[in-house]
Amino acid sequence: MTHKNGITPEITPTIEELEAQERRLVFKEFTPDDAWRLGSLLVELARERQAPVAIDIHRGGQQLFHAALPGATPDNDAWIDRKRRVVERYHSASYLVGARSRAKGTTFEDSSRLDPDVYAAHGGSFPLTVEGVGVIGAVTVSGLPQLADHRFVVEALEEFLGKAE
Repeated sequence: MTHKNGITPEITPTIEELEAQERRLVFKEFTPDDAWRLGSLLVELARERQAPVAIDIHRGGQQLFHAALPGATPDNDAWIDRKRRVVERYHSASYLVGARSRAKGTTFEDSSRLDPDVYAAHGGSFPLTVEGVGVIGAVTVSGLPQLADHRFVVEALEEFLGKAE
């Protein structure tokens, strides 16, 4: 379906689809070298699209990768921190956490009672999950609309893990 302006509206993924992404995108291990390769892939994809994003990968409280592409601002880094904290607290993608609140007819800000200056359940941060271990960190992108940030990270993870659909 195309609107009169020629733009096809994005279909919002369901909670089930978002949860399936998390179950599917799991690592056997995640090393600093993996962080470099994943971060470099994200940079390469962002450059191809001229996406004005900042990219961050954290594991166990340590920043393993960071890049800011042309057009990214310090505000993107603040968004990265807020979205990453949601993943670290809930062990789910920041977009999924926000979607769960919306599905209950509320907002993350109202239902969580967490400081919105510290936590943001907006798309773009995805858990780094290791088989048999659980969530060990997060890969985060900021600079696009929240669903685009989420999809960008998922696309890179699918390519990295060789599980593209």
